[in-house]
Amino acid sequence: MESSIVDALATSRKCRRDEEEEEELEQVFFIIVSVVTMLLGALTWYHDKYFVKEPTQNLELERHSFLNRLYRGTETDCIEQLRVSKKTFFKLCRILQEKGQLVKTKNVPIDEVVAMFLHILAHNLKYRVVHFSYCRSMETISRQFKNVLRAIMKVSKEYLKFHEYNLEGSVENKWRWFKNSIGALDGMHIPVTVSAEDRPRYRNKKGDISTNVLGVCGPDLRFIYVLPGWEGLAGDSRVLRDALRRQNCLHIPNGNIMK
Repeated sequence: MESSIVDALATSRKCRRDEEEEEELEQVFFIIVSVVTMLLGALTWYHDKYFVKEPTQNLELERHSFLNRLYRGTETDCIEQLRVSKKTFFKLCRILQEKGQLVKTKNVPIDEVVAMFLHILAHNLKYRVVHFSYCRSMETISRQFKNVLRAIMKVSKEYLKFHEYNLEGSVENKWRWFKNSIGALDGMHIPVTVSAEDRPRYRNKKGDISTNVLGVCGPDLRFIYVLPGWEGLAGDSRVLRDALRRQNCLHIPNGNIMK
């Protein structure tokens, strides 16, 4: 009886030792696998960082090369990209600098910012596209675009001259059906980017984010009134009421109408 109890205890101790040894082996195996994984990760990082290198980019050289092709290359390329000839482009740069008070900065010359401005207007480019072509940050592009726009506004009164227009011939014959009419008006939705909290007010009936702009032009197709800024949710009638009531209102003389 006693011998059987001793044998059972010995067997139990042996099983316990076997289990402990098995647990120790599992822990050692887990530690080895973890260390090997870390070493492989470190070797991979070192290899990618110091052995597999992307070709270096000289952004300054790329920018100068692009600009030289843009307005110092062929006349055709300049007209297609900027919508002006090379002579006209450099004359515009000089006018904006002398009369529009456009100032060159330490890193961005005037001819480059004017080229950005014309490029964006000519092709309706996004800042991200210009950022890729001109190798400039989008903050720089936005700031320089506004600087050129302010310079354009300063010289606009001197260079934008309207000539007297008289209805003659076929044009006069078309407008004879609209007696006492001084022009035509219409609204247009222009896509805009607004903050998330303002999007419900700017979402129009088609589901797009836009601003509702009212434009009025005369028989000579020249704009005589523009009212921007209304949210896309606003209807045309609401925008028109505001145009007729605001301080800088759309004035329609007595006895005349708008189509």
